[in-house]
Amino acid sequence: MLSILIPTYNYDCTQLVMDLRRQAKDAAIRYEIIVMDDASATCKEANQDINNLPHCQYIELAENIGRSRIRNRLADMAKYNSLLFMDCDAAVCKSDFISAYLPYCKNQSQVVIGGTAYDPNETNPAYSLRLTYGLKREGNQNYGGCFTTFNFMIPHKIFNLIRFDENIHGYGHEDTLFGIRLIEKQIPIIRINNPLIHKGLDTNKIFLQKTEIANANLLKLYRETKQPELPATSKLLRTYLNLPTHIHWFIGIAFRLFRPLMTKQLCSKRPSLFLFDCYKLGHLCSLKQ
Repeated sequence: MLSILIPTYNYDCTQLVMDLRRQAKDAAIRYEIIVMDDASATCKEANQDINNLPHCQYIELAENIGRSRIRNRLADMAKYNSLLFMDCDAAVCKSDFISAYLPYCKNQSQVVIGGTAYDPNETNPAYSLRLTYGLKREGNQNYGGCFTTFNFMIPHKIFNLIRFDENIHGYGHEDTLFGIRLIEKQIPIIRINNPLIHKGLDTNKIFLQKTEIANANLLKLYRETKQPELPATSKLLRTYLNLPTHIHWFIGIAFRLFRPLMTKQLCSKRPSLFLFDCYKLGHLCSLKQ
């Protein structure tokens, strides 16, 4: 009935697997949990305990194959009709997490996004930007945003039609393109209130670094594919494309000048999301130069 698929990298996800297995067992359904390790350097010994749990397996890859290929490979191994994907740094926060998804398994023509939540007790200022962005953007059901792979269920037959683009390397936007292909195939995307807690938070500086990598991927993806749905999905790209070339140059120069001050504010206890949006646009404009 349900294949739960978890790609992992340098993260101990044994507690996540045990919580999911307990709920699946209580729901009395046919299930499997597959954890695939993308050639981690740490946590492999702890995660090997997953192989001792019924209906669960932990698979170590000899080489790092990336975010797209590992999800495709997990789907290829899955034996049930419904695929529940989640990130390894997730934590179960609802006693009915699995059972809340089950009614949607009957409809094999739609994709269901469960959502993302954040630990309300996490107040470490080192994570202030990631937390603020997560709570006000990702954790907001009314915020559109791009398709995210953190916690979603998809029929196996639909996944095989779409799959993740293995030409996308590095961090960011393989899920954006996946969401665009769902739209192109006119496959309904349903959002429900069934979140997992995002535990593996990046520090402010690392989050900014990953944002810049994702920006570069976004621009590269648009230049190579010219996907018309990409600007419609990404407000950042849409804003960038609507600006004249000479404005790109001006914003790029301003970004380089004020980048240290912007970084200081974004790494403070109360980062501004408006400034974060300006930072992303400024970085995108600087890439063109």
